Amino acid sequence: MTASPSFDRRALLRNAGILGLGAAAVGGGVAAAWPTTADAATATGGRRKTVPAPRVYGTAEWGARPPSGEIDVLDRVPRYLVVHHTAEPGNSEDYSLEHAMRVCRSIQRFHMDTNGWIDSGQQFTNSRGGYVLEGRHRSLEVVHDGGRHVVGANVGGRNSEVVGIENEGLYVTVDVPPALWHSLVALVAWIATRYGRPAESIMGHRDFNSTECPGEVLYGRLDELRRAVAKAMGQRGPLELPLKWPLLRPNDTGPRVRAAQHLLRARGFSDVPTDGVFGPSTRGAVARLADAHGIVPHSCTATLRAGADERGYLGSDLWPLLTATAARPGENADVGAAVETLRRAGGRLDSPGGPLVRRDWQRLLDG
Repeated sequence: MTASPSFDRRALLRNAGILGLGAAAVGGGVAAAWPTTADAATATGGRRKTVPAPRVYGTAEWGARPPSGEIDVLDRVPRYLVVHHTAEPGNSEDYSLEHAMRVCRSIQRFHMDTNGWIDSGQQFTNSRGGYVLEGRHRSLEVVHDGGRHVVGANVGGRNSEVVGIENEGLYVTVDVPPALWHSLVALVAWIATRYGRPAESIMGHRDFNSTECPGEVLYGRLDELRRAVAKAMGQRGPLELPLKWPLLRPNDTGPRVRAAQHLLRARGFSDVPTDGVFGPSTRGAVARLADAHGIVPHSCTATLRAGADERGYLGSDLWPLLTATAARPGENADVGAAVETLRRAGGRLDSPGGPLVRRDWQRLLDG
């Protein structure tokens, strides 16, 4: 591989020197010789488990531009490891390292030149060929340190708490390639071990924002990812899998949509029908609810996806607003109708008759 003109050999060697690491020649560039194992204790039982450190190509190796501002590093560990998909450039069949590096440069260019961010928003990028690359500058160094956190820009409102991993591709209807899956398991297990986080801390972007990301298929495999990471970490005992908010989108139909429509009416959106169809009036009401509470849509795309418009999607950042009512089902007709709609569809309510809290609604919506 020919080094990019912006490849900063001196900076890479300087960083290696600061960390007390050696350097090894790889192709036409220089790679920091990160240790091959991580020896942090797992989050359960204090048991120590060695997790191999994956090969991560640093920002200097893929020709990143320097950040336009200072990288914010917090003196504490993040709470969550968040899985994304890039959406663009789609599901390429070019599985080469060179392609993975081009993807990283494209993402950084979009994030800096279009979004106006100081650098790539994600801490790491995982390619369809199974290559892992550093996204935001200093992410690799800081995760290796194990006690600090590089603040990125990949989850709306929660970036001080999350490490974001962009997975190249669009996974709304198709599955990830095996190489990407294996590298994702290895990367997440290593990061989780370095930070002493349990496998339950693995989340998808849509667990925080109303977005398709990381795609229906990849999101549907997150429990599998949690189990694979727990096994790699030696985490003992059953996993306490998180309760989730569903994502509702235009043209969705069914009892969840009808329940959401009743709840919108209970919040004052009287023009919303209760036909169980997520049509324009329902989408408009959801968008107005977001605007009223200052919730800015946070797109699923690492790079621009033509035609993607997620404004008015109903997801994890809006359900708590929609269900935040002290009314018991019997005190508000629309709240009662929403509950009965979900119960008839198989939703579970542990304490009928009392005020409904977050977990009650999540169990009801899980039916």
